Order: sequence, then C-alpha cells, then structure tokens
Amino acid sequence: MDPPAITIDTLTVRYGDVLALQSVDMILQQGRICGLIGVNGSGKSTLFKSIMGLVTPSSGTVKLFGNSPRFSRKNNLLTYVPQSEDVDWTFPVSVHDVVMMGRYGHLGPMRRPHAEDRDAVEYALDRVGLTELAGRQIGELSGGQRKRAFVARGIAQQAKLMLLDEPFAGVDRTSEATMTGLLQQLRGEGKTILISTHDLAGIPKFCDEALLLHQRVLAHGNPEDVLTTDNLARAFGEGAGSGPA
Repeated sequence: MDPPAITIDTLTVRYGDVLALQSVDMILQQGRICGLIGVNGSGKSTLFKSIMGLVTPSSGTVKLFGNSPRFSRKNNLLTYVPQSEDVDWTFPVSVHDVVMMGRYGHLGPMRRPHAEDRDAVEYALDRVGLTELAGRQIGELSGGQRKRAFVARGIAQQAKLMLLDEPFAGVDRTSEATMTGLLQQLRGEGKTILISTHDLAGIPKFCDEALLLHQRVLAHGNPEDVLTTDNLARAFGEGAGSGPA
C-alpha cells in the first residue's frame, strides 16, 4: 500500500515565545484534494512551511510519501504555488522561464535544458492554456493566468504533492472555474493537493476533504462534516486571528 502523501504527527511549532501550531495531527492520502481553512493567524502558512521543511518544529514530525520534507524537495516530489503578494511581478522573467524553473531539479550539472525539459515545459503550458502567452513577462498576465503559470511550473516539475496558498484570491469567477477544473484533472491523475482558501462555499464542490485549523486541528474530514456552524464558530470566532500566520 502506498504511504500517505502527508503524515503529520503531534507537530508543534513556536516562534520564540509565540505558539504557532500545537500538536497538529494530519494524514492526507495520495490522490486527494484537501481544503485548508482558517483565519489569518491560524497557522496555515506555518503548516505549509512545516510541510516544505522550512521551519524547525519544536516537537513532532512531518513525512511526505514516507520520507522527510528535505528528501521530497530534493527529489522534486513537492511544489508550492505562493500567494500573489509573495511574488515580485516586476521581475524580468517570462512565463516560459517561470515554468522552466520547475525543471531545475531535473537538469544536469551544467544546468542546461535538454529536449525532455523543453517538452515538459511545453506540455505544462498547454495543460494550463498558456502556450500563446509563453513569451510574456509574468507580471503582464492577469491574476488567474499568473496562478496557472505557477501550477504549470509544478506540472513541469512532475511533483506529486502541490501546495496552493490562496490561489483564488484576486481572480475572477471564470479563472477560478478554470483553475478548479485543472486541479480536479490533476487529482484524477494521482496528484495530491493541499489548498489554502477562504472560499468556504467552493470547498464542497471540488475538495475531497477539509481541514479546519486554529493553531491545532479543530476538524478534518468530509467538507460537509467539517464546515458545520459550530466548527466555523470555533475557528472564526472573536479573537481567532491573534497568532502568527
């Protein structure tokens, strides 16, 4: 039996005296889409950083496909689609170049793309519908197109686990529907997707499960069971956003 895509066991993360995550347990099987829900300051960004191996936990463990986050990054098993505000859209790089970045871990010591790398980039651009815009500077794209470019980077990388941080923020409904359909296709191909989103109404439509976070896991399971009035009140009640992201 294949190991879960993500296995988190009693993960606690502190920034100095500030508690960001406390005793988080989570298992996400392969080929699933999980919606990550919580107010700003609930620990979502810290959870993403923990999964990527970018923070050192105070206690607990994170395993991706049975291995460490570092191993998974080194072997191109993991990709991350950041929030728009975390990207310098003025940087002089084309859409094609952004997607080619996903091939970096596959390149040889000379870091020169080969035919298979170029083919992977062309395939990824076609999958997200950006072939005609490959030569554009990344900042010239619309919000939805930018998000798709970063998803294309993950496709070119051939990552098995995709982390998406607020991919629907600032995009129109048409772009959101396009992105949702693409993610469902990738799930059907065996990709595992953890997606942070504030779109509560959309989660039951395309997520297999949902995880409600506020420093600790408040609920995790079928979206209908997680997104109850009582659970949402616990997560989004007064003072829920007092901690770090």
